[in-house]
Formats: sequence, C-alpha cells, structure tokens
Amino acid sequence: MARTTIHLMRHGEVHNPEGVLYGRLPGYHLSSLGRQMAEQVADVLSASGHDIAAVITSPLERARESGAPTATAFGLTPRTDARLIEAGNHFEGIPVNRNRWVLAHPEHWRYYLNPLRPSWGEPYTELVERVSGAVRDAIEPVEGREALLVSHQLPVWATRLWLEGRPLVHDPRHRQCSLASLTSLTFDDRTLVGLSYWEPAGDLLRRAEDMVPGTSAAAEATGRVTGLAPVDGASAPAGSTGAVDPAGTGDGPADPSGTAA
Repeated sequence: MARTTIHLMRHGEVHNPEGVLYGRLPGYHLSSLGRQMAEQVADVLSASGHDIAAVITSPLERARESGAPTATAFGLTPRTDARLIEAGNHFEGIPVNRNRWVLAHPEHWRYYLNPLRPSWGEPYTELVERVSGAVRDAIEPVEGREALLVSHQLPVWATRLWLEGRPLVHDPRHRQCSLASLTSLTFDDRTLVGLSYWEPAGDLLRRAEDMVPGTSAAAEATGRVTGLAPVDGASAPAGSTGAVDPAGTGDGPADPSGTAA
C-alpha cells in the first residue's frame, strides 16, 4: 500500500508590533523573519527529497505567505481551504502582549465560564472536526505522495491531541507547535500509521518575537521552556532541522481508532 504524508505546517512569524491577538483579523502578514522561515521550510523539503504534490493553506495572509515558497519550489499552484483557518476567539483585536492582565478585566469574566469548551472561542471539538476533514480530503488527490497544509498553532495542536488520544483541554504553554514547524501525518490508505514533529526553521527561532505560548525542540535543546516570554527563544543544534520523535511522550497511541484523521 502506498504511503501518503500530510504535513500540517504552522505559519511563520507575523509582523505584529502592537502585540495584538490577531486571530482571524485580516491584514497580518509575515515579518521579514517569518518570510525567511517560510523560505527555509521550502528549501529543506526540496533538498531532502520530499515529494510535495499539493500546497493548501488557511485563507489568512500569514498562512498563504508561508505556503507560497514551497508551492514555488515544487512548481505548484497553492489553494486555500477555510477549514484550516485560525480558531475563533472572542479576544481577537486586543493588544494582549503589552499587558496580559487586560484579559482579567471583569468585562471578560463571562467568557471564562467553561474552559472545557472553551467558552471564549471556538469549541475544541468543532476545531478538530474541520481540520481533520481538511486532512481527510487532502489524502486521495496526493495518494502515495505528500501535501503541505498550512494552518495555525491551535488548530494543528488540537488535531494532534485528538489523534494521539489525549484530552483536548490543555495548558497552552505546553503546545509543541512552534513557528514554521511541521506536524507530519503518514497514512496507509486512510489509516494513520505515523506522526512526527519537526522544525525545519529551528535555527531561526531564537530571533522570533512571537508571544504565543508553546514549546519547541529548539527551546528544549537548551532547557528553555516558553510561556509568556517570546516563543521558541533558542535554536536547534547546528546543522539540525529540529526533528523530534514524539513516541517517548507516554501520552497514548498515535490514533486510538486506527483510522485516518
């Protein structure tokens, strides 16, 4: 049976000097560093013999710009899929990175009633349903080859949690989905047989000013754990793409049902 790989990529760094939680807002483009990250992902995929047959992105600018270099490198015309868009969030538009306590204002309290849903944004179950649908639909057209799907941190991370049989409710500081990272899903037909995580642009992460919480192989390599500090503040070892084998996490099988996303 031919194996098919779907790479879920998080976009590169965004130009966001005001520290706004931009969510689905239009007009947020990659920074100069973010463009370098996207180019490096394309270079690594091309140089390491990957066979990308489709590039599909979230409709938001930062995702389309992140996928463009890979599409060019493989002679493809990228397309968008609305199911890959960022998670809905009540707080978008608020400059949270200047002062995180702004989210503790009493006017927002009603949105914290149910962290399991979560009540401040799109339910995790709906998020996973749409992203996994985009993954399913990407498999057949590239059967036996690979596709790059460019999305956002929470959609990618929630989908991985679901595939690994872990609770969708989580601490955002522990998300392993750094800027321009790839969460790669390997299928036999439509059965998931492998899941891996890697950071082709890991050596650029130390320069990032993105404030979204999370962890990365690059950060963990030097013992730096990121929370509300700039994400991914350390680089991978020299010459490394930042590859990580998640098999040792002890968090359960890659797919508890044995079926595709």
